[in-house]
Amino acid sequence: MSDNSELSSLKGAESPGVSGPEEKTPMIVVRAEPTKPRGISAVAVLWTFGKCLGALLPVYLAGYYRVSTSLLVCGMMVYTGWKHAREAKEERLRSAMQLLDNEEECAYTNVSKIKRDLPAWVNFPDVEKVEWLNKVLQQVWPFVGQYMERLLVETIAPSLRASSSHLQTLSFTKVNMGDKAMKVVGIKAHTENDKGQVLLDLYIRVISNPVTFRMFVCPQLHGMMRVILEPLIGDVPIVGAVTMFFIRRPKLDINWTGLTNLLDIPGLNVMSDSMIMDAIASFLVLPNRLVVPLVPGLRVAHLRCPLPRGVVRIHLLEAQGLAAKDNYVKGVMAGLSDPYAILRVGPQTFTSKHIDNTDAPKWEEVYEVIVHEVPGQELEVEVYDKDTDKDDFLGRTKLDLGIVKKSIIVDEWFTLKDTPTGRVHFKLEWLALLPNTERLEQVLKRNEGITSKASTPPSSAILVVYLDKAEALPMKKGNKEPNPLVQISVHDITRDSKTCYTTVNPEWEEAFTFFVQDPHKQDIKIQVKDADRVQTLGSLTIPLSRMLGNANLSLDQWFQLENSGSASRIYVNTVLRVLWLDEDRVQSDVSSNLAAGLSKQLVHQTSPHSSFATEGLLRIHLLAGQNLVPKDNMMGGMVKGKSDPYVKINIGGETFTSQVIKGNLNPTWNEMYEVVLTQLPGQDLHLEVFDKDMDMKDDFMGRLKISLKDIITSQYIDQWYNLSDVKSGRVHLVLDWVPTSSESDGLDQVSVNKAVSSAALLFVYVEQADGLPVSLGKDPKVGAEIKLGDVSRKTTVCDRTTSPSWNEAFCFRVRDPRKEILSVKVGGLSGTERCLLSHKPTLITGELLSEPELVLDQWFHLDGASPESQILLRAELKFGQSEFDTFPSIYQHPSGSQALLRYKDLFITGNENVLNLLCEVHIDLNEYLIVMCMSVNND
Repeated sequence: MSDNSELSSLKGAESPGVSGPEEKTPMIVVRAEPTKPRGISAVAVLWTFGKCLGALLPVYLAGYYRVSTSLLVCGMMVYTGWKHAREAKEERLRSAMQLLDNEEECAYTNVSKIKRDLPAWVNFPDVEKVEWLNKVLQQVWPFVGQYMERLLVETIAPSLRASSSHLQTLSFTKVNMGDKAMKVVGIKAHTENDKGQVLLDLYIRVISNPVTFRMFVCPQLHGMMRVILEPLIGDVPIVGAVTMFFIRRPKLDINWTGLTNLLDIPGLNVMSDSMIMDAIASFLVLPNRLVVPLVPGLRVAHLRCPLPRGVVRIHLLEAQGLAAKDNYVKGVMAGLSDPYAILRVGPQTFTSKHIDNTDAPKWEEVYEVIVHEVPGQELEVEVYDKDTDKDDFLGRTKLDLGIVKKSIIVDEWFTLKDTPTGRVHFKLEWLALLPNTERLEQVLKRNEGITSKASTPPSSAILVVYLDKAEALPMKKGNKEPNPLVQISVHDITRDSKTCYTTVNPEWEEAFTFFVQDPHKQDIKIQVKDADRVQTLGSLTIPLSRMLGNANLSLDQWFQLENSGSASRIYVNTVLRVLWLDEDRVQSDVSSNLAAGLSKQLVHQTSPHSSFATEGLLRIHLLAGQNLVPKDNMMGGMVKGKSDPYVKINIGGETFTSQVIKGNLNPTWNEMYEVVLTQLPGQDLHLEVFDKDMDMKDDFMGRLKISLKDIITSQYIDQWYNLSDVKSGRVHLVLDWVPTSSESDGLDQVSVNKAVSSAALLFVYVEQADGLPVSLGKDPKVGAEIKLGDVSRKTTVCDRTTSPSWNEAFCFRVRDPRKEILSVKVGGLSGTERCLLSHKPTLITGELLSEPELVLDQWFHLDGASPESQILLRAELKFGQSEFDTFPSIYQHPSGSQALLRYKDLFITGNENVLNLLCEVHIDLNEYLIVMCMSVNND
């Protein structure tokens, strides 16, 4: 029998889990035979030699032709960048494919982890999963590939060739979309818009395996696509057309293959990817739309280029608290910044002027943006610090313009994100589009006041020019058919249409939008030119005043071209709309809210629970320890060392940690802690002693537990406590329960010892607020923050209301009521932005000293809010009444060499005789006692 067959027969005996407990595993003897050396292959040797020669050949050629070393270094750098870009793209593709294959497991893991950290008031948006639609897409995906092939060959390829002379030979010969269909991650339906349409937001993701084109690979695309089903008709198929577009550019990752791998070289990859994305955006990203008619004879021009929803006038006013980026001497000297802002709404981008050397710039600039879709389009703002090299980032924020449409006017401070500090002040106005001239003169008069403040005059109207087609254009020189394009100018703004090649009957089907300052004085100038922009094929001028007398402020007709052929004409549809700020609607909303607030009957005082303001103060004096267990042993425990002890005290949900005493088994801490506690039964004081270690877990040195009930019963305990769970050790504690009283005589007993932080307790009961202003068009999600000194407490956040009710109590320790200031700040959460409303009443706690029973219970006006905004709260001051504050006592240290003097919560370490002398001579002189004690410590 061969060795292999012998090993096979013994394979079942190798597993100890199969054999019984009495069976012995047989020993397997494996004979190791020496491996026979292989013969040297001549082909392998020649192949290795060829590779070495091929690697050295470029070096030889570079030397032979005396190529500069810098060129070689440059080539190596280009290759390294290309290799890095390729590997990064491949890694992203692998990650996306792994996520797609294990989507359910990854989603469950991530969501489970996130949900544990979400606050209770966070609600998920109304985005629905549509797995049934994904199953349908999987079935029809091959046919989608056929449509995409026609789209790429017939639409995108000509557009790319026309965009650059270097791409004249680019073409798509074969398209394969892969077998993994596009996935719709979620879908959201909007019902608040026009009833004659169905508006859907589809969150899509395409991660194909891979999608291979002859020229490039496009494996990843994700974004939010808006789908509009309109018009709705009374016949099958009910929907007249489907309009699709991306509100924001989708994220696209292009992976080039074949010879086009060279386009992954850094610099070229940005240019190539952006050109592809620009081509896609030219027909699928706002303001461009893809319209698919479902019924014959439907005019899709108004669907492809509809009128905007409105115009938003943006007042960029100022900023505050921006981060300082211009530091000097490598950050040793802090400077300021030279801030400027970049504002984006879709493809519209504006850049403000930069203000030198300030963290609170005042821009006072006005911009106007056209809004095509709400909800959906957002105002995106980024703030930068202007530098000579690279500008520093100072923060960003964004706002859904649908909120502006609902509120008409939004005048708010917006906190910047992705930065530790800074906020920006905007005033946003929604300008509706009026189809008549009834309010035109009123708009022009109102704009005169804005013109004096703004650098550019505001607009009174917008003009939409729909360029359809032309007929019978003249031939260009040489009797050749022209490549016509159109230049449309209004005032000093000129827009160019696309070029139609080799035709005298071009069809452009494009729309252009212009802002108009005064339609009585401005004209539309249209010039039809050849692609070289030298030869003019015709021109046309249309005064805007001609449109003012027409119904619906529009012109939709053929126009005869001037300076052209006798039959040359152009079809243009022009629409004018007056921009109207409906301030009357804003005022009526405010008046109705004010009337509703005044008519409501408000309670006069709070109604707290009977347990309110019944807490007491526990002072814990941690003095010393004795005979603690040594933990820092050496030589495996043969040589006894010492310890570095510290103490942790836990009571009432608070934890206190003492300082570490190095190398001492009889430490002296002399520390005091204060905690506010209710007198509920079952509360205990837990104390644990540890040895501090730098390189490992701290060693346990003992614990003890003291019942709070025993402390309250005794009022005052001065005792050594033995530690449990260890061989030896005890801790010296002084526990002083300080009940509270509303007698103002307690002010005379305010301690002069800086170590004692609490002479009184301030109890605050926040019941409700009323008349809060609407924020960003919605009732705010409101919470209150109560702050005394450096200590702040926050209420829960009430769901959307202008009259929130909290009914929450808080307690603060007060050192000197004559100086402390209590502030109450009301903040709101509206939409996706958190806005600080700056509504804040302030109360000096010394005002309570003149009130009966040291209580204020009333409505307080909120500064910085509307006139009717107020908050109802109760503030009650109580002084600590400790019977042991005035009795000095001396504690002998275990070593016998020192003693501790306690007087009015003042602990002094020194010689026992000296401390006795101080106690006898200066028993009634607080100030001199402190001076003498300082002198003793100094000596």
